[in-house]
Amino acid sequence: MNIDNSDDDQSPGWDAITHCLERIYPGQEPKHYGTLLSYGLGGPDPLDGVSAWRRVEPVPHWHFVTYGFSELYAKESEDPAISGYGFELTFRLAIDADETEPPSWAINFLQNIARYVFKTGNVFEDGHWMTANGPISLARPTLICSMGFVCDPELPAIDTENGRVTFLQVVGLTADEELAAKRWQTRKLLDVFLPHMPLWVTDLERQSLLDNPAVLAQVEQGTNADGSSSGYFYTDVLAVVVKKRLLLKAVTEITIGARQAGELIRLLPLRLPFERPLLMIGPDWRLEFLPAEQDGVVLGDQALTLHITAATALSLAASLEAKEGVYKSAPLQALQWRVEKTLIKDPQGNVVEVFG
Repeated sequence: MNIDNSDDDQSPGWDAITHCLERIYPGQEPKHYGTLLSYGLGGPDPLDGVSAWRRVEPVPHWHFVTYGFSELYAKESEDPAISGYGFELTFRLAIDADETEPPSWAINFLQNIARYVFKTGNVFEDGHWMTANGPISLARPTLICSMGFVCDPELPAIDTENGRVTFLQVVGLTADEELAAKRWQTRKLLDVFLPHMPLWVTDLERQSLLDNPAVLAQVEQGTNADGSSSGYFYTDVLAVVVKKRLLLKAVTEITIGARQAGELIRLLPLRLPFERPLLMIGPDWRLEFLPAEQDGVVLGDQALTLHITAATALSLAASLEAKEGVYKSAPLQALQWRVEKTLIKDPQGNVVEVFG
């Protein structure tokens, strides 16, 4: 990573982004961190750069903005209306009043998100969430281990020569706040948090906002009224095997991880009774729950579809546990669920947390 304050007259996308920030921070020269070797030439960093503006109101923080998800130079993508992936990320990080240099981990954090997008092609939108599978920073102890995405409150979408660009702000969340986002709706959760998190500034030292009884009551009331907007989730462990038994009907065994079992337990009552489907996506199998007036099971090619009533969804959620074991639900006698421990590992492959 190097500091690069050069200008490029052949970069209309870049200039459009910078112009937006100059309106908010007139006269301030941002700290800019560019890449030594471009991603297209084999460099490790997908983003061409990240800039950071310092501010003191409403709380002291760095306002990071990425350059590289959108088309900064010539138009290359086929859609004339959208520039590149259609967005750039922003990130507001709380700092001490006398802090003068942005922390390098925050730059790497944004580059890591970019690696995920460039590798998978999956894009973010207002109201999305993503787990970090651990603290977002190892620089200091923190409970922030997940992210919500929301339109930056000070940067409206812009139309550039290369198409439209939305500024999506990354908002740090704790583990229980992530669960609340999945159980309800990420955007509505962030709206509840906003009075307690000005401009959605991420503070590594804060506790969960759900520790505040008034905030928790608002979230629970909204969840019970609206149900969950999380229609699918991914899992590393999902397998389906039909087991034949002597003198007995065959049973279909579904294997999932304990962490994902916990998500299933939480989401089933907030999806199916609201006439909303739920989908689990594994490396080889897909498990789909569809609202129905009568229970039914359909086994397809690497896919299992469960047509279940609201009552059966509630029964299944009550029968499962997020810990190692074998479980059955009375309305679905032809199915049994095998829950395995979930192991969370660090980048070196060491187990740092066990679920179930």
